[in-house]
Amino acid sequence: MRNAIRFVTPLVAALVVAVACSAPRAGSTPTPSATGTPNFTGKTLNIVTGGTGAVYIVYGAGLADLLNRRLGTAASAQSTTASVDNMKLIRDGKADVAFTLADTAFDAVNGKGSFASPEKPADAKVLAVLYSNLTHLVVKESGGINTVTDLKGKRVSMGSAGSGTEIIANRTLEAYGMDPASDISRERLGAQDSANALRDGKIDAFFFSGGLPVPAVLDLATGTKIKMLDLADSIQKMSTKYGNFYFPIKIPKTTYNTAADVTVSGVANLLVVPSSFDPALAQAILATMFDNKADLVKVHAAANDLTLESAVIGSPIDYHQGAIDFYKSKGVWKK
Repeated sequence: MRNAIRFVTPLVAALVVAVACSAPRAGSTPTPSATGTPNFTGKTLNIVTGGTGAVYIVYGAGLADLLNRRLGTAASAQSTTASVDNMKLIRDGKADVAFTLADTAFDAVNGKGSFASPEKPADAKVLAVLYSNLTHLVVKESGGINTVTDLKGKRVSMGSAGSGTEIIANRTLEAYGMDPASDISRERLGAQDSANALRDGKIDAFFFSGGLPVPAVLDLATGTKIKMLDLADSIQKMSTKYGNFYFPIKIPKTTYNTAADVTVSGVANLLVVPSSFDPALAQAILATMFDNKADLVKVHAAANDLTLESAVIGSPIDYHQGAIDFYKSKGVWKK
């Protein structure tokens, strides 16, 4: 797996095209082909993802490349600080497709958390539940940090500002009776910068919410002996306070060559679009993803979790009508 991650890194760099936030929307009516089938050739799609060293940017670059090859779209994957900012870009008409965590999507649509007044909620719908994120709390094995409460007074990266990781990290510390504003020395770094800072002794720990394996953590583990802290005691407390988004899930010791499996909080990842998104294009995107799943798996192993049955389970926001029509055609829509 480590070799696979290194192999796709140059590929992802080649696939990712940075686009301005003012990229054109994909909301116009598609041109019918001679057979009456919508033609999406040249259709611009701004797919907002995440930062370097994480999974969203890898998966999103692969998705953009797949849509361009199979549908003829002009899709680009934009690197962002991830979930919160992605939902704001959807809300503000500056993105067409977004990767986001389920808890962030719920807050965005319902005007809670980072989207509470004076912020505005997002008018968005889901296309699919993609895979599960796992909350990584990474420390050096030799650092003397064994439990979450050992983080008091330590230098901790809580994730980039505007990321879903930061939300989950705050909620995790709260679940352990800690004040994330005062009990730690807070840093706000993305996955790659966090891994680099831990390796170089500039921080003592970092949170990151991502699918397995997170490339930055995997690379860190090749040269630095790390461990993951168990977060089992936080899950029910977080669900009770914030909503039923969190579930127990294990990070196997084989993932990063750590000493033991640990139980952490999991949360679903969603692929979302504006509510006004073209239903025919929504169906075409899903059909392309499922028909060419092997291409996405080559980019990142998280795409293995994409199935028709799981794509319709676990979203806290409503599905787009185009997605509903697609899943009905496949016989998996039960609602």
